[in-house]
Amino acid sequence: SISVIRSRDNHLLCERIGLLHSLSFYFSSVAFYASNLIVDITIYLYVILFILFSFTGFGPGELSALGSTFHTEWIISIGLITLIPQMVEIVLEYGAVHAVREVLGGLFAATFFFIFQNKNIASSMKEGAMTGLARYFFTGRPPANQHQTWMDIYKTYWKSHYKPAFFLCAAYVIYCVLAAQQEGEGKLPMGLVCLSMVAWVITPILFSPFPRWNLIGQDLREFNSFITGCAGSEDAEIPEVVVRGKRGTVRTLYECGLSEELAVWSEQSLPMLIFTTLVKAVVGAYLVLVVPSEILDFMPIFALIFALSWVVVLGYFCTGQNNVFLVASFLIWILFVPLAHFVVGSRLSHPNIATRMPEYVICITTFMFLMGLAKEVVLIACRVAITACPCVPKAQRVKRLQECIRLCFVYFFVHQQHIVQAYVVCAANLATSVVLAVVDQVFCNIHTWFLLNSELARTQHGERYMEKNATFFEMDHLRSSFGSDLWSSDSESEAETPEDSART
Repeated sequence: SISVIRSRDNHLLCERIGLLHSLSFYFSSVAFYASNLIVDITIYLYVILFILFSFTGFGPGELSALGSTFHTEWIISIGLITLIPQMVEIVLEYGAVHAVREVLGGLFAATFFFIFQNKNIASSMKEGAMTGLARYFFTGRPPANQHQTWMDIYKTYWKSHYKPAFFLCAAYVIYCVLAAQQEGEGKLPMGLVCLSMVAWVITPILFSPFPRWNLIGQDLREFNSFITGCAGSEDAEIPEVVVRGKRGTVRTLYECGLSEELAVWSEQSLPMLIFTTLVKAVVGAYLVLVVPSEILDFMPIFALIFALSWVVVLGYFCTGQNNVFLVASFLIWILFVPLAHFVVGSRLSHPNIATRMPEYVICITTFMFLMGLAKEVVLIACRVAITACPCVPKAQRVKRLQECIRLCFVYFFVHQQHIVQAYVVCAANLATSVVLAVVDQVFCNIHTWFLLNSELARTQHGERYMEKNATFFEMDHLRSSFGSDLWSSDSESEAETPEDSART
């Protein structure tokens, strides 16, 4: 077919013209995917830059006085400007009414869809650069009339979309609490940043058909069982967890996160892991130098509570992965308030909690970053030490490394963070699905009509499409044919003259 020939020609071109020439061969080549990755990186750099501005006391007012272009929000982008020639072309071909309906009517859906797809491309580029493998990334376009469960959506996008969304959200919250302390300097709303965070989380639900109440309840129960499930938590199940992770058939949140940790720390290139850890160490050192010391005064409190949580996690492993101890590892962080009075005294809430809020947020974020860095250092040390023992059989070395990864997965609060993030995603899915279900029920299935077609939109709530019935198209045709068309066909054919037959 022509599509196969075109794909072959494109492959040969990209393979033979070299990297630099591929940059000018934009679409379906290196430059298109690299530009998506660069745009994705600049989103994080944009927020981090304004956090640094806030640390130095530069708000939008100061930046405006200096004549900087960063003093205002960038709303009108090239993507919006290119809508104008597109609309003009459609006006010339189909008319103004059709152009307005097509362009403006699809603007909302196209915005969410392409923000989500660009993140897909950026995530695949990042993983390919880290692992050296070009894995297939699901683009989020299942069969149109197939409902995706929340559990399947989470397993597909937790690493590529949800995890970056939480990182970006944490950075944005830090900027907001810092800007709130600068009275009179103002704060940028960062509308496009907020839109990106929201789109990365709720787009699969927006484009999921049939938001029905029974499906929402079913997805909620299934997703909660997925989060709280204990399958794959035993030491003997590690080989099965590895296999399930590669096939994408994980049964619980624990398996989902552990399979990823096992893949990263036992299969990825050790020099690449060391390089990324060194980069994070440099960032961590820079954080310690930039963050004011009065904020870092809270750090020993978090370290003490973290040490106490290890005792609870030890009970979790000793009792056969009992979820009671896992919940207790969350609840122990309530001790922050009484312990803080012994370390920082009245400064914990003086003059009020709102004034100290930036210190709490920045300190806990910095502590979580340093805790993740410590986990990476420990795992790299374990991998180097285990690899340096050639006298031990390879299978035994792999097993010991996997046991270390499994322990660090819980001791360094990786699994606990996944639980919190999963419940936040669950709440976002529930809110979005409820809104879409109400819209469908009140406005005559308008979401189903917009997403799919008018045929499926005519299915009533509580019913299934084509359940014990023919399609609506067939029933409409029978109704319209009954009476005139059905009987006139025979009479007209009988009354047809020889002259008419000759002409036909």
